[in-house]
Amino acid sequence: MKLRRWASTATAAVAFLGLSLIGAAPANAEEAAPSYVALGDSYSSGVGAGDYESGDCKRSANAYPKLWSAANSPASFDFTACSGARTSDVLSNQLGPLNDGTGLVSISIGGNDAGFADAMQTCVLQGESACLTRIQEARDYIANTLPGKLDTVYDAIREKAPNAKVAVLGYPHIYKLQGDCNVGISEKSREAVNAASDDLNDVTAKRAADHGFGFGDVRPAFGGHEICSGDEWLHSVTVPVDESYHPTAAGQSGGYLPVLDSLG
Repeated sequence: MKLRRWASTATAAVAFLGLSLIGAAPANAEEAAPSYVALGDSYSSGVGAGDYESGDCKRSANAYPKLWSAANSPASFDFTACSGARTSDVLSNQLGPLNDGTGLVSISIGGNDAGFADAMQTCVLQGESACLTRIQEARDYIANTLPGKLDTVYDAIREKAPNAKVAVLGYPHIYKLQGDCNVGISEKSREAVNAASDDLNDVTAKRAADHGFGFGDVRPAFGGHEICSGDEWLHSVTVPVDESYHPTAAGQSGGYLPVLDSLG
């Protein structure tokens, strides 16, 4: 009688434990990474990193969105970032894959709106005075016009992907000041270029925070790897010229990817 009672109790306990373990399994199971959409400009498409897809957007297999996707195997991955993109291009051409099921969005945008490429061309070809003037124009644009354009983009992202975590990536300093460069633009011009980058990051970080988005500051990651550092993760003037002042493959993997990892 006692044996029968013990057996009945043991059976009940095993059944309870079995049900408990079955119920607990999903919590312990490894969950798939969320659906991921990568938006933005050439710093996100991977210009400068090589191994491009066909087409004008120059999406690189070495770009940080591709690297993150390969490492995390998201439920789906859409890569719409494009070389030369401005905020208006994101709104017109890149938001299609976003939906209620999107779990992660990354974006870098704003540098082309501020005329970064034109400013760098002016600095290289027209000397210090013209460079400082053009950089100041870019800084004025960043302060006065860019915030509203970023708000429009961020509002559109949130509307189309209401459940997504949004990671906004910034821009590195281009130059190491008092570095190893003996040629190229003047030190004063380099200081101005870095100051414009600081303005761009500050404005972008503030707009991202006000929308509840995470901001990834890549300047620390690129520290010691700027142009004139001797261990550059950024191109100087290149042929083809559109890769100039963009991250190398090492800049994408060593600079941008860890910052996205910290936000994703």
